[in-house]
Amino acid sequence: MSRVGKPVAAAVFAACLAGCAVGPDYVRPEAPQGVDGQAAFAEDGAWRAAMPAQPDPSQPWWAAYGDARLDALVAQAVAANQTLAQAEAQYRQAQALVQGASAAFYPTVGASAGGSRARTVSSGVSKLGDSHAWSLSASWEPDLWGGVRRSVEAAQASADASGADLAAAQLAVQAGVVNGYLQLRVLDRQQALYERTIAAYRESLRLTQAQHRAGVATGADVALAESTLATAEAQAVDLGLSRRQLAHALAVLVGRTPAGFSLPPEPQADLPALPGVPPALPSQLLERRPDIAAAERRVAAANAQIGVAQAAYFPNLTLSASGGNTGAGLGLASWAAAPGKVWALGAALAGTLFDGGARSANVERARAAFDGTAAAYRQTVLAGFQEVEDNLAALRDLRQELQAQQRAVTASGQAERVALSQYRAGTATYLGVITAQALSLNSQRAALQLQGREFAASVALVKALGGGWQAHPQADAQAKAQAQAAAGKEVQP
Repeated sequence: MSRVGKPVAAAVFAACLAGCAVGPDYVRPEAPQGVDGQAAFAEDGAWRAAMPAQPDPSQPWWAAYGDARLDALVAQAVAANQTLAQAEAQYRQAQALVQGASAAFYPTVGASAGGSRARTVSSGVSKLGDSHAWSLSASWEPDLWGGVRRSVEAAQASADASGADLAAAQLAVQAGVVNGYLQLRVLDRQQALYERTIAAYRESLRLTQAQHRAGVATGADVALAESTLATAEAQAVDLGLSRRQLAHALAVLVGRTPAGFSLPPEPQADLPALPGVPPALPSQLLERRPDIAAAERRVAAANAQIGVAQAAYFPNLTLSASGGNTGAGLGLASWAAAPGKVWALGAALAGTLFDGGARSANVERARAAFDGTAAAYRQTVLAGFQEVEDNLAALRDLRQELQAQQRAVTASGQAERVALSQYRAGTATYLGVITAQALSLNSQRAALQLQGREFAASVALVKALGGGWQAHPQADAQAKAQAQAAAGKEVQP
């Protein structure tokens, strides 16, 4: 074999070995199962084990609430929220890391050129001359053991996790805007309630003062009416503060300063509709939770890092080539003169014989990191099941509680009207009026608070399911393909 053929043969041999990759191939960790071997929700129908799918943060799940102003606020938040801008920048950084890791597949090529003019003295003779040199060099380290491929695999999985983090941040911002807007509308209704209540209390105070002047009511009745009115006015001020703070939070979510954001009260407008939860939720919903997808991708990245650590046990082969020209003289011809041409081809094999256990420690560290990320993935799945269970239960029980509270509102309102009529007729004391009015106010405010809790539980359920309860076609197709692939593996001998 010729001298030139030997390095070429080495390169071909390296390319053949490039199909090998050390380290374990990735297998998704088994997700936690129910006690009966099936992943199921106690608060809804049976669910199957989650297989994380690509999240779809663009699905307009908030449109189910039927409020055009809410739709506009969510669009503003997605376009201008700074937390999303930060997450998007981190995702681009992760993608750049994938490109950087992939660059190790290719050779490195360099070039250099230089020239000089110098006066030299030799044997008493002074001489002025020019010299120059240029060269091209290339080196390539074949991925014999798959260390580079595992690095790219880890970088790609980390980039996928960063993409899921971006989807999670977008879903969190959307949920924050929706819940904040709904709670603000509930506060508008509460403020309207207090305006009506304060007006009624003022009328009761005037009635009590008139009866006191007529000698029917006592001074204590007047003081009690004044105290009741002042307490309601103070509570109304506190509601106003809560609304302003909520509006400030919404302003930040949509990427604006509180001073540049305004959302006028709509005390007479109906509250947005509460979307109904279907009795049988599609099983793909929990699979598209961005945090579950991100956790699973981090397990894949940790698995690839085991292969990167194990590749350090094997020697590295480096192939190199260089060529150039050195010479003296003026003009372009001297830079390409044949006598000055030089070239070189070479190969080097290098490996570590003893490192005091450093490589073994790196492998163990990588395995421990994998075990930790796998546990974090399972914990994320468990937390997802808990959040769905909690909010399904909350929506069901809050609906029953609100129905009972509405009956209390009706009864307390009737009691207030009867007490006022009796007081005007002089057959009841003002203490009975105050008691009935306080009961009516508390009942109505409790009903509105329950509506706010219903909205919060509804938004939390949507977030827990990864964005609504309508499975999108992309997730359906991906889940179907995954199921078919898994079934195909099971029937193979």
